[in-house]
Amino acid sequence: MLILSELGSSSSSTDVHRYDVFLSFRGVDTRHSFTDHLHKALMASNITTFLDEEEIETGEDLKPELESAIKASRASIIVLSKNYASSTWCLDELVLILEQCITSNQIVIPIFYHVEPTHVRKQQSSFGDAMAKHNQTMEAETNANKRSQWAQKMDQWNKALTQVADLKGNDVNGRLETELIEEIVGDIYRRLHVPLRSGQPLLIGMDYHINFVTSWLKDISSHTVDILTILGMGGIGKTSLAKYVYDLHCHEFHTSSYIEDISRRCDGKFNGLLDLQKQLCGDISKASSIQVHDISKYTSRIENIVARKRVFLVLDDINCLNQLDALLGSKCFHPGSKIIITTKDTWLTESCALFKTNIKPKHAKHLLQGLDEIASQQLLCFHAFRCNHPKAGYEEVSGKLVKYCQGHPLALEVLGKSLHNRDVAYWEGCMEGLQREIGSRINNVLKMSFDSLPSKNDKDLFKHISCFFVGIDKDVAETILETCNINTKSGITNLIERCLISIGWNNELKMHRLVQEMGRFEVRQESLDKPWKRSRIWCHDESFRVLKQKKGKGNLVGLALDMRMLEKKKLWASSELNTDALSNMDNLMLLKLNYVQMNGSYENFPRELRCLCMQGFHLKSIPSDLPLGSLVALDLSYSNIESFVICYSNPQLEEMKKFDESSVNGKRFLGSLKILNLSCCKKLCSLGEFYKFPALERLILRKCIGLVEICESIEQCVELVFIDLSYCHKLEKYPRNIGMLKKVKTVLLDGCNLSESQIKIKDMDSLEMCKVNNIGINTRTTSSSFVGIIPNDLKSFAVSLPSSLVRLSLANNNLTTESFSMDFRCLSMLKELYLDNNPIDSMPSCVRTLPRLEILGMRNCDKLKSVEYPPHTLRSLLLCSLRNDSYVEKVVFDPEMSPLRLKLDWIYLEHSSYEIEGMVKIQPMVGVEEKVLRGLGWTNLPFLNKRSVGNNSTESEIQMYYEFGIFSTIYVGEDMPDWISCRSKGPSISFIIPSSSSPNNLTGLNFCSVHTLRFADDLFPFSQFLDERFLHPDDQFPCLPIITISNVTKNRIWIYQRHWDRVIVGGKCWVFLSHWMFGMNEMEVGDQVTITVTEPYYELSKECGVSLVYDDGEKMDEEEEDALGYYKSWNHIIGGDLSPFQTTTGEYILDNLRFFVSDIELSPYHRKLVGDGAHYQEQKDVWFRALSRRNPVMIGHTHS
Repeated sequence: MLILSELGSSSSSTDVHRYDVFLSFRGVDTRHSFTDHLHKALMASNITTFLDEEEIETGEDLKPELESAIKASRASIIVLSKNYASSTWCLDELVLILEQCITSNQIVIPIFYHVEPTHVRKQQSSFGDAMAKHNQTMEAETNANKRSQWAQKMDQWNKALTQVADLKGNDVNGRLETELIEEIVGDIYRRLHVPLRSGQPLLIGMDYHINFVTSWLKDISSHTVDILTILGMGGIGKTSLAKYVYDLHCHEFHTSSYIEDISRRCDGKFNGLLDLQKQLCGDISKASSIQVHDISKYTSRIENIVARKRVFLVLDDINCLNQLDALLGSKCFHPGSKIIITTKDTWLTESCALFKTNIKPKHAKHLLQGLDEIASQQLLCFHAFRCNHPKAGYEEVSGKLVKYCQGHPLALEVLGKSLHNRDVAYWEGCMEGLQREIGSRINNVLKMSFDSLPSKNDKDLFKHISCFFVGIDKDVAETILETCNINTKSGITNLIERCLISIGWNNELKMHRLVQEMGRFEVRQESLDKPWKRSRIWCHDESFRVLKQKKGKGNLVGLALDMRMLEKKKLWASSELNTDALSNMDNLMLLKLNYVQMNGSYENFPRELRCLCMQGFHLKSIPSDLPLGSLVALDLSYSNIESFVICYSNPQLEEMKKFDESSVNGKRFLGSLKILNLSCCKKLCSLGEFYKFPALERLILRKCIGLVEICESIEQCVELVFIDLSYCHKLEKYPRNIGMLKKVKTVLLDGCNLSESQIKIKDMDSLEMCKVNNIGINTRTTSSSFVGIIPNDLKSFAVSLPSSLVRLSLANNNLTTESFSMDFRCLSMLKELYLDNNPIDSMPSCVRTLPRLEILGMRNCDKLKSVEYPPHTLRSLLLCSLRNDSYVEKVVFDPEMSPLRLKLDWIYLEHSSYEIEGMVKIQPMVGVEEKVLRGLGWTNLPFLNKRSVGNNSTESEIQMYYEFGIFSTIYVGEDMPDWISCRSKGPSISFIIPSSSSPNNLTGLNFCSVHTLRFADDLFPFSQFLDERFLHPDDQFPCLPIITISNVTKNRIWIYQRHWDRVIVGGKCWVFLSHWMFGMNEMEVGDQVTITVTEPYYELSKECGVSLVYDDGEKMDEEEEDALGYYKSWNHIIGGDLSPFQTTTGEYILDNLRFFVSDIELSPYHRKLVGDGAHYQEQKDVWFRALSRRNPVMIGHTHS
């Protein structure tokens, strides 16, 4: 995944080492080939490399320059080629390099470029010839001194050649030079800890993940080893993320190692794991040791090394336990060590030997699920067009490709590269081809997870799901597949752990489109050109041809055909099929024939069928000759059937009927049926003979608008757990004995005209949940409900609610607050209550009687204004509304409330009165108590003096905000209050907290600032509301002022952005006044404090000032002393719990939006105020607690 932006450049050189690498080579052999390519690769990776022609000017004496360059290098690469030894300069370089290796720990990497190490060591072949010539030169020398010098050099050269041949090096023979160069560069890069250069790419759409892993790396709170497992399907970006973060931070550790592509390197190779251990030992230990060929001994060696050093390891693409055990061992790592593991299998990490020790590692998981649509578009366009956006004319087809890839980075990259410089027609053809077959490279990566499945059962399960069950409720799929001899309990777990499937919010089976295509590709490989020879046929065109040509055989276990999905729509008119096309499919268990017209005898249907789906079935009744004895699931929705009664067409079958009815112990018709779906059968008027399917668990009759009767024999379906009668408007005879069934958990009556129901409580212990919805209720089967109704000719329904109820929904029933006059105390087990879409104006008082309530939903209750004291057991409060003009004005909690999740619409331009206790309180200044204002030290304010008048519209609109322990207001004016003693021109002020006459009596800090517009009135008229959406185009400026208070002495920073008042009236200048209450030890005498206003681009801060608020030392009565006590009891205030607002670099960004958007990212203007790479600390669930359980110990307040 490459990138569009780049990091700032940094140099790897220091004053001591001007070069990272010195290249020693014989120019005549490799200057214009291997060495040139190597030099370019090194420089491209920000490895500063000395090459003689580049650094030494013509005409200079080379010798001193070479010596200087060698000594100024951190590493040397020696390219030992055929004529290397013939150059005395090369040999002198070699001697000096090896000296630096001994004296300065210079890294030396020999490369045997088409020469044998033995020839170098023993001076044979070309090396022997070169040394012989040098010897002849020495013998020919007549000057005794020079001859002695030659002899000395000859001795040094011979020793140097022997030594360099004994070093671990790289042999070019039998290898691609490009591959070898890449390996050398990676080795140098890793060993020198070279920082990223300006050309290092950023990963598109991966900022959040990079920040998360970086934050995890910098967390040093653990006293053991930290392990992070990065999970995700193949090609999702796990390796790219791990490599990127490793390159950023590996130099921060004593030693580090990046082991890449482990599963491939171990697959089918005898010494694969041993080679990985050797690499790891070489990376983290400088000591050369005797080579061993025993995995357990290498593991022991690794254990000894990591126990002594703080290491950073990345183990990329682990796929089995023995890899982890061999590379990590089973003993303790040095505290502070970090290990990143990338894998497709969530189960592996915590199953390794390291987690079976007494001191277990601290483990975190991070799941990658693909890019969002914007990042996907950027990545595709980068590879296809070398820009951020599609070229003109490519918008539609590129959008299709983005949707096809579903955020899969590898697919986007591969397709983008393959479509570079191609015309739109080629793109369209590629898109059509992808509908039939996934690209081979993408498929091979995804297939690794499939190949790792431990059993044939799991592979068959994966194929079944990819062909037929994506989007199907998990429980329904399990029910069907268990009867197909598939173990789904462990199988589905194995598929989830390998990121092949996931479970959606509504319990449906989910699968990435490319993974699904890979699964179907595996089935297609069974027979590429003859679909009837495969085990499963899901393509509607292929299914139609197989049935039309009657080619289906016993190998088929699943077939799906929906006539509406045929590519050639003209086949619809003449597409009747014959039932004998199924006669040879003896092993067929899964059959879907939607809107298929079949002629012939239904006795031709396979007798092994477990699931039969025939939506749009054309007959009026179930054929009597349809063999359904083994059937588990039957779906006849959207059909023409009028009665679910078996039609017997001859006397012999009539006798069978009598026998069937008289049989008690004999096999019953549909005796195995567990799921019956007759939804949207508009002509269905009655349903009976339930004794024929005693195993029935799920009965779905949704939108059977003609249904008037359900037989009382339903009481014989003792296994029933789910009943859906939604929108059955004409149902007149409802079986009252349904309450006798002990296992019913869910009954849905959406849209059954129950708006005038009177609700009664009745004890029916077997039931867990009730839904009585008028419209729009989710009909997924994971909920539980029960409803009993009496005939429609009465004016009201009696709804019986069991005392064991766990979940109750009364949504969309036009219920007012007064409708809830009943007592809910009998619902002692109720955990979830939904009152959505009802015209209630306040929370019904009966809700407070529910002792175990955890979820309360009042969404889209447009008249709702207050929620007061919900049960303290509440864990989730849902108050969202689709209307912008509808909002709750007041929410008050029980002091003993549990932490909960809030779901409501955060109002940016609040009205004059608004309160969510513990979060924010807004009220008109005219309503603020005098004792509160005195406690803040706010006196002699012009608008406060007019408060008693009460009819001044301007003053009545001035509001007091309270949140995070901060009181604030905004009013029109040009001057700060006269008691603001410490002042400064501009947007910032610094001061040191002075001592006072009374010790420890500082109660708070008042900050004030005066603001004006930068522009003329016609550019930004204040007669309009200031809206949060009014942003500077580049988003680098805040839309509202940000106040940053920094205690420099204690290194604590609070960043606060107050929302605007509902209206700001007139005037070119206005004053922002705030009071900050701090916790004990947050602000003390002698602390240096800086306060800064970060301005919107349209605003200017003229002046700011501070005053400190102290106790006056006089004893106050109890009422006076508690003036601010309530506000100090809030939990999420300065001095309280601000953990949800803390960044990874320690600052607190005080914005309540954090409670509603858990994955919110910092704004660009926030990033200017915090440390590099900062983001909110990871919290999967941001919990809100209104009131603190601590005593409110604030500055200047002690309790006796």
